[in-house]
Amino acid sequence: MKEEIKAYDNVLGLIGNTPLIKIKKVTEGLIGNFYAKVEAFNPGHSTKDRIALYIIEEAERKGILTPGDTIIETTSGNTGFSLAMVSIIKGYNCILAVSSKSSKDKIDMLRSLGAKVYVCPAHVSADDERSYYNVAKRLHEETKGSVYINQYFNQLNIDAHYYSTGPEIWEQTGGQITHLIACSGTGGTISGTAKYLKEQNPAIKILGVDAFGSVLKKYHETREFDNAEIYPYRIEGLGKNLIPSATDFDLIDKFMKVSDEDSAHAAREIAKREGLFVGYTSGAVLQAIRQYAEEGEFDENSNVIAIFPDHGSRYMSKVFSDDWMSDQGFFDSVNIEETQKIELIK
Repeated sequence: MKEEIKAYDNVLGLIGNTPLIKIKKVTEGLIGNFYAKVEAFNPGHSTKDRIALYIIEEAERKGILTPGDTIIETTSGNTGFSLAMVSIIKGYNCILAVSSKSSKDKIDMLRSLGAKVYVCPAHVSADDERSYYNVAKRLHEETKGSVYINQYFNQLNIDAHYYSTGPEIWEQTGGQITHLIACSGTGGTISGTAKYLKEQNPAIKILGVDAFGSVLKKYHETREFDNAEIYPYRIEGLGKNLIPSATDFDLIDKFMKVSDEDSAHAAREIAKREGLFVGYTSGAVLQAIRQYAEEGEFDENSNVIAIFPDHGSRYMSKVFSDDWMSDQGFFDSVNIEETQKIELIK
């Protein structure tokens, strides 16, 4: 009798159950125990695989989506890639409105998966007709048989992480987690994961990461939208110039803002010191860990779980490009010796 071939039916079976990896070298000198939930191990290389599959399957279950329909979404790149991947397997067309802040790597990847991509200016207000929010809405109105995912205002974005990321972290830590630290963009990842974890243990601290140039931290503290907080910044998938309803601010204990420059160097450091090739927002999370540690947030009994959202390959033309880093003015006196060594080898 022949043995059964052990294989997945398609790539969607690989979504979720990403590993926890202890991060030691980049947290050297900090008090506490630090672990990364490395979402790059998803088949689409980001945490957005979780929401893409969950939202689409919920739409199918409710009869909203049928094969041949078109999925439309606003994205900084990762959600779009995940939606395009799921669409291929399930037989949908995919149209994406993408921020011009997204790396060329991300945009090329979207097109390589057959998605139709509209690149929209990043530094316009959310209500501008050219913004990727409004372009996606217009495309939805113009496209017969289309479904607009609308991740920023979709409760299913939170639910996807409540039913997957949260339980995984609780099980992987044996309930010993004391802090969760995660970037907030749409807010689905941090909100859904926090909701599950706080139900298990209300004492778990939920620490958000925001960007300078974003409104989230001040809104969390004051519940006021301050337009003066908004200015251009470089990190993709972090922070917002609007208030997403997919963010449950009541579940988040604190926010920490991080800079473009510090986050870029932190991402490169993770690759060089931990051997983990992760993206720009992962660097933002590491930088936030350091800033929270400076404020005395952790002690020797802290078990800090950091969500590293995506893979470094999506940023080859940005944070992992010496030319881009130099163009941004990110190579200061601290980093000049390293670049000189590279030039000498050439």
